[in-house]
Amino acid sequence: MDSITAGAAASSRKPGLLINRDYAFLWLGQSVSIIGDLMFTTTLVIWIGLGLGAHQTWAPVAVSAVLMAAAAPTLVVGVFAGVFVDRVRKRPMMLWMDGLRALIVAALVVATGAFPLPALAGGRLPLVWALGLIYAVVALVNIGEQFFRPASMALIQEIVPTELQARAIGMSQASISLALIIGPSLAAPLYAAFGPEWAILIDAASFAISFLTILAIREPKGAAMGAQATERDAEAHGFWRELLVGVRFYFSNRVLVTLLIAVLVALLGASALNTLDVFFATENLHATVAMYGFIGGVMGFGSIVGSIAFGFLAQRIGLARTLWTTMALFGVLVVVLSRVTNYDVALGLFGVTGVLNAALNIAAGPMMMRETPNHLMGRVMSIFQPASNLAILVGTALVGYLAGVTLRGLHVVALGQTFGAVDTIWLAGGVLMFLSGLVIMVGLAGVDRRYRAEDRAAAASAASAVASASDESAPTQASEASAMVH
Repeated sequence: MDSITAGAAASSRKPGLLINRDYAFLWLGQSVSIIGDLMFTTTLVIWIGLGLGAHQTWAPVAVSAVLMAAAAPTLVVGVFAGVFVDRVRKRPMMLWMDGLRALIVAALVVATGAFPLPALAGGRLPLVWALGLIYAVVALVNIGEQFFRPASMALIQEIVPTELQARAIGMSQASISLALIIGPSLAAPLYAAFGPEWAILIDAASFAISFLTILAIREPKGAAMGAQATERDAEAHGFWRELLVGVRFYFSNRVLVTLLIAVLVALLGASALNTLDVFFATENLHATVAMYGFIGGVMGFGSIVGSIAFGFLAQRIGLARTLWTTMALFGVLVVVLSRVTNYDVALGLFGVTGVLNAALNIAAGPMMMRETPNHLMGRVMSIFQPASNLAILVGTALVGYLAGVTLRGLHVVALGQTFGAVDTIWLAGGVLMFLSGLVIMVGLAGVDRRYRAEDRAAAASAASAVASASDESAPTQASEASAMVH
């Protein structure tokens, strides 16, 4: 059997849960790394709020600064990082980012006081220096993420067949959901028992593990030559021209533009949930702090279920149909939630929101990969991700202003329903998410039909190639058999 026939036979085998060897390594490394990241982030909040800033009026501002240090690189560096990602091979780029981040995070141990620093008074960094080092480390780690994330998306394009990309995104989403449950729940007791240094070292080690798993991935054939050709074109055209090519491509693609508009509208609505969830739980549902924490666990469990289920179903249902129906249902569900005052009922609905949130991510990711050539993935992500983060920042600020100033103390009774500030903002957020679903429905009309036609054509082409290769190899095999007889 020749190499073409052998490759076709291999590709026809039913893929395993983790699709193939290379994706399994990528998934494993990223699952460990995400848990480490969430432990690290949670520990920083506790360390600054209850440790370095204990009983200080500036503690909330110091904690907020961590979030700003994480968000700023996306808005500043993220816009330009995609150009550099598109120029180079993706696997080496990811290795560099993980290796550097492992060293950067490990360096933060010097701020914990785990060992004395002889050159400094008291053997510890002054408070201002310690805070400055924390913010610098957070910023540098997130700068690395701006290069790593688009390179990772492009690598998935290379190592996962198109028809299995929804499943790949689903498995990644499931690991994120699981990490959201495991990471923070481990961080608090670990900090209480040992201080911040262990979480820091665990996060550094998680980057090292991710480095090793990426190192084990076999780079697809042609990736190196493609990167070299792209780099030669880049040198000929220059950075700004490359960036402009990416911008033109993005805004000339109906699917990508629809996704961007819909996601921006939806994120403005979702900001109501993320910003005011604790107030909704305690004021509207009359939940205790412990009961509020349980809501996150239920949403995480729902997200795991949704990630696994829609990882297998989204491609069959249709990516566009999955996206617009789940977005519209999410909006309706949030509107219903805004009227609920019973904790148990709300808990069940929160579980469903976790399922729907996973479905949204699973459908959107493969659509972006299908619409975007591999050599432009970095630039497409450098438009989509910063715009999304900007919408989150604007939405969060707007929701905070409405709840704290404009609608503060709101109490209106209409149609037998009582409306307060928090539930009114939630209701408005749900309406925005529903409208986003309608935008997707209209903007992506006919996309699923096109994808199915492309998949049928690709399958027919592959079958034709296998048949042709078999026909060509038959005379050769007959000749070899005849020679053996003689």
